[in-house]
Amino acid sequence: MTPPPRPPLIDISPLVDADLSVWPGDTRFSATDLLRIEQGASVHLSTITLSCHTGAHADAPCHYLAGAESIAEVPLDRYLGPCLLADVRPRNHAVAPRDVEGLDLAGVRRLLLRTRERGDRTRFPDPLTCLTVELVEWLARHDVVLVGTDSPSMDRFDSKDLPCHKALYRNGIANLECLMLDGVPCGRYELIALPLRLAGRDASPVRAVLRAFP
Repeated sequence: MTPPPRPPLIDISPLVDADLSVWPGDTRFSATDLLRIEQGASVHLSTITLSCHTGAHADAPCHYLAGAESIAEVPLDRYLGPCLLADVRPRNHAVAPRDVEGLDLAGVRRLLLRTRERGDRTRFPDPLTCLTVELVEWLARHDVVLVGTDSPSMDRFDSKDLPCHKALYRNGIANLECLMLDGVPCGRYELIALPLRLAGRDASPVRAVLRAFP
């Protein structure tokens, strides 16, 4: 008997090119061709320059805590497994428990939050939507191990002490930022968003995808 086809993957990663927005002051993506087949080389060979926080990415604890784990040391199982994608429209652009308390997280330990109707990968969002420490504590009480958003940060744009990032670390919750969630129906999926094994680095781009359950 022929097995049923697997559900298609839904890419929730922005295209990475020179037009992709980055955090103000961070390194924009660039690429240089070292060899080109069109110029007589046997292969096409290129070099890229980019921030560890380019596009859809996972933060490492050492991004906001000196001496904490690098992205090469984080547990991978948090970035792979069942997830729930939900729409939220928080007050004052900060997601609080009241914005998610009606969600059914039974059997789901990963939560993705769409905070905008439509994103534009070429423009840095203004205002930026963040989380609240109260929400992080709520997620911990519901055994959530990963939270992802379409925002470039878990904290407010002008935050220097990054309380939400640190609350996530205290509670063993991983984060994904800059996801492209436009047009994806809310519901339950399998999330696959593994970071690269970058020694000593503070983050890693991910190819984040969703797969609908049969």
